[in-house]
Amino acid sequence: MNWENVSVILTTILYMVSAVLFIRGIKLLGKADTARKGNLMSSVGMLIAVVTVLLEKKVTDTLFNEPLKNAYLWALAAVVLGGIIGAVWSKKVEMTGMPQLVALFNGFGGLSSLLVALTQYLTDGEINVFSSIALGLTIAIGAIAFTGSVVAWGKLSGKMFKKNVNIPGKNFINAVLALAGLVGVGIYALSIAGLFDANVGMIGVIIVTAAFLILGFTMVIAIGGGDMPVIISLLNAFSGLAAAFAGLAISNSVLVVSGCLVGTSGLILTLIMCKAMNRTLGSLLFSSGTAAKKKGAAGEQKEPRSMSVEDAYLVLEAASSVVFIPGYGMAVAQAQHAVKELCDKLEANGAEVSFAIHPVAGRMPGHMNVLLAEANVPYEQLKTADEMNPQMPNTDVAIVIGANDVVNPSAINDETSPLYGMPIINALEARTVFVLKRGKGAGFSGVENPLFTNDNTVMIYGDAKQTVSALVSEFDEK
Repeated sequence: MNWENVSVILTTILYMVSAVLFIRGIKLLGKADTARKGNLMSSVGMLIAVVTVLLEKKVTDTLFNEPLKNAYLWALAAVVLGGIIGAVWSKKVEMTGMPQLVALFNGFGGLSSLLVALTQYLTDGEINVFSSIALGLTIAIGAIAFTGSVVAWGKLSGKMFKKNVNIPGKNFINAVLALAGLVGVGIYALSIAGLFDANVGMIGVIIVTAAFLILGFTMVIAIGGGDMPVIISLLNAFSGLAAAFAGLAISNSVLVVSGCLVGTSGLILTLIMCKAMNRTLGSLLFSSGTAAKKKGAAGEQKEPRSMSVEDAYLVLEAASSVVFIPGYGMAVAQAQHAVKELCDKLEANGAEVSFAIHPVAGRMPGHMNVLLAEANVPYEQLKTADEMNPQMPNTDVAIVIGANDVVNPSAINDETSPLYGMPIINALEARTVFVLKRGKGAGFSGVENPLFTNDNTVMIYGDAKQTVSALVSEFDEK
């Protein structure tokens, strides 16, 4: 057995080890208490995969080349540059900026797969028809993930596309773009098969790249901001799928495995979130997103009642059961640690405390879970809407912190509302509802919330962190 055969066997074994670590790591990410271990395990798997790639013959052959042709120097430069950017970014980003950061990461994943495919086409003269189709699909899916993620980032950050954009004939335009892109893939594949020359093949590559870059923009731009958590999850699936096709094209098994894992898990999460919103993925992608947003009659005729922190304390002091319903406003105020303090005070006072977490609360999947885990809220206290809703009529106080759309009764009783049919947390059924908000504004979807004017609801205006901290101080003083 010569060294080349040993190298092939060793490479295969290391790729298998990486794949096992990826699978086990994702499994551990499913629970809060094992998530860090899962993240570390997946990182080790990726390190093994990267080192294995750098030890393969096609890379080692460049070791003694001139600097511009030395793959190791380029890899080292990429690691250093990316490491610096990642370190600085992770230090500066706040939890409120995490959703848009995740959206950008999805986009960068799609862009990297797209660039791998383009590089493979430009440098490898031995591409077969199967590989050419895989490369074309890599370009297509990676392009959608990139531009779609940029749009999602712009919507979430408020730096671009602040208002919903209606594209007349959006579905027709998207269909034409998709068809044109697939024709480009076909032209590219036929050029590899020898039916067209290389220049025609290059035109096919340009067509598929341009068509799907535009498609990513037009597909996401018309989707409302309230649906962004689902779109982020879908774009994550696209970035994984693009990586899987890239792995097929360049015959890299670990890239196929990791891409399939990301793609399937992202798609499953997308479908779970669609179910939580009582929507189909098709209606989310193909609806116009311009449904009329009407104010409920109750909201027009009545003004919300407000209450001071001192009076709210008296209600909480007598409560035997309290449910916190967090939303994006809690993330903006960075109130999670104060909420944990209030939770401890309530429990010490004899109250049973739970947290009702809606699947699309916040701006990305699991946003509230991450915030509360950061504040060391026990995982057992985090309940889903299905778990908490039957208990709401027996709940003394429901405290809504920055949430809006996920507790909006219009989803139940107003057929004209864009939220109609979406399962919500039934805060309105609690005996008393405290709503902590800065003002009377609508939620991210732009829909007014009639919960605020219900007879059992009182508003506590102001910064959520300061309000919760003031309630903690009231318990300390008594």
